[in-house]
Amino acid sequence: MPEINTGCAFLPGIYLFCLMICASIVTICFNNLEDLKRTCASVDAQDQLPFEHLVIDGSSKPDIQQWLTTTPQPAFRKWVCERDKGIADAFNKGIRHAQGDIINLLNSGDTLYDASVLGKVTQMFEAHPSAGWLNGKLNIFRANMWTVTGKPFEKSKLYRGMHGVFHPTMFVKREVYQKHGEYDLSVRYAMDYEYICRLADEPSCFLDYPVATFDPTGISSVNYVNSTKEMLACYRKYFGGSLKQTLWGWRLLLLHQLLNSGLGRMLYAVKVKSGMQKV
Repeated sequence: MPEINTGCAFLPGIYLFCLMICASIVTICFNNLEDLKRTCASVDAQDQLPFEHLVIDGSSKPDIQQWLTTTPQPAFRKWVCERDKGIADAFNKGIRHAQGDIINLLNSGDTLYDASVLGKVTQMFEAHPSAGWLNGKLNIFRANMWTVTGKPFEKSKLYRGMHGVFHPTMFVKREVYQKHGEYDLSVRYAMDYEYICRLADEPSCFLDYPVATFDPTGISSVNYVNSTKEMLACYRKYFGGSLKQTLWGWRLLLLHQLLNSGLGRMLYAVKVKSGMQKV
């Protein structure tokens, strides 16, 4: 394993007597220092600080490593700066290093919604000890406007894609990751959906509160069509093909085109304001 660097002395013994659930936040980044700073600021602002914040930097430029090593960082922030094989590989690297009870994958650019998030997530796991993972609501830029969306996970609706489950809002127990293995390096855009297919039978719970704000410039957003095609292929891999899944895939692609048009943005705004919005 590569060496993990820390901004100052890391004292894990301080946490040994901590009775609350400990969270590891994993942030992957690539040549986007300003995005990383925004993500780090949202983590540092938490009322209940994480056990650790792991920054996995695969950049080809030195900016991020220089900032991490020359700027005072909180004791819980650790980092690995080395090239990787893509998003899934960077996720895996972070999960391998994580030592917390629950793990959140918060990409650079994405932010925790407000200072109360980690406290609320901990309370949910304490109230639902049998849950292997949790998801919550997401603040997302859609059809030229910000809106909050998200739903409890339903296996029966996996053919619809993520369907209200968004990876920045997911907290997964480390033991569940150990059980189901690493992210698939062959899946370039929909690796989060592919992993949810594996988690389909794990008990979960839903936090009815915004957990994260999503960066709309992420790779899966700007490559929506390829991401959707990969998602459909992942579903067929685990559950087989079906007519309803094929039709739903066409629906997603058509809606994507519509929401990127002036008419679509106007109709979506009316839907949100009328309270009729659904994922």
